[in-house]
Amino acid sequence: MNFLRSTRWLLCAIGAVGFILSQTSARAQEAKENRIRIEYVPPTNPAHQPLYDVLKRHRTLEKLQEVFSPFRLPIDLTLKTIGCNGISNARYQRPEVIVCYEYLNEIYQTMPKETTPGGITPHDAVLGQTFYVFGHEMGHAIFDVLKVPIIGDAENGADHFSAYMMLQFGKARAKDLITGAAYTYKKYVQGPYVSAPLAAFSDIHDAPAQRFYNMLCLAYGADPVLFAEFVEKDTVEYLPKGRARNCKREYEQVTFAFNESIRPHIDERLEKQVLDKSWLPDVKEPPVPEDNSQAGSRALQ
Repeated sequence: MNFLRSTRWLLCAIGAVGFILSQTSARAQEAKENRIRIEYVPPTNPAHQPLYDVLKRHRTLEKLQEVFSPFRLPIDLTLKTIGCNGISNARYQRPEVIVCYEYLNEIYQTMPKETTPGGITPHDAVLGQTFYVFGHEMGHAIFDVLKVPIIGDAENGADHFSAYMMLQFGKARAKDLITGAAYTYKKYVQGPYVSAPLAAFSDIHDAPAQRFYNMLCLAYGADPVLFAEFVEKDTVEYLPKGRARNCKREYEQVTFAFNESIRPHIDERLEKQVLDKSWLPDVKEPPVPEDNSQAGSRALQ
């Protein structure tokens, strides 16, 4: 009898401990805002020390931390800059969004020496491209930790996430960020023809020129007046009118998907403090699909 009582007591104790542990785990997994951490890892390559100093002086990661702070996340995510042994790369590896000093150094090396004829300043180019790469990897992180379903490849989804986030600022800042980020692809759209090995199109990322036009289209779809110059200048470096006609629908598609799957995880009070999306058109219904039957038939011929 004593043995039975002791066994029951032990089982109850184990059950109680299990319940406490499960509750602790649940609290740890509770989604909440302000779960973005940052880390500037000191570079081991002396050539990266000036870049490290500039990033810290301009509080680059702190600004990105503020932008993404309204997201209610179940875990902490860390935005990190680090040396990558000579490899120019950026990646998301839970729970870290990592951008290499080598990658950031390329951004600084390719920025225009002065304001371009299109009005892109060196500052705009650096800021836009830096936000774009962090936003892209943050897109992967958001899809992962919030378990956002993606139909299609995640790379395109991350590109759309990054460009969409840039559009959440006020008009002037949004335009500076988009045009600055687009400058990344300038060297890929210098002429009307592109020569590339077939294997280049097997990469999980779209070709650079495609990513360039996708970004311009999303921005033009959000505000065809603000971004009118993307279409009005009839050169290969700008958006073809045939694509521009459908950009409003593309913007609405991305916005509807964001509103349905991601916006419920954003703290509205914090969002209003760091973003100004009041100028963007509201999208409450999915866009009506375009009739592509004729275009599809021609493409298959």
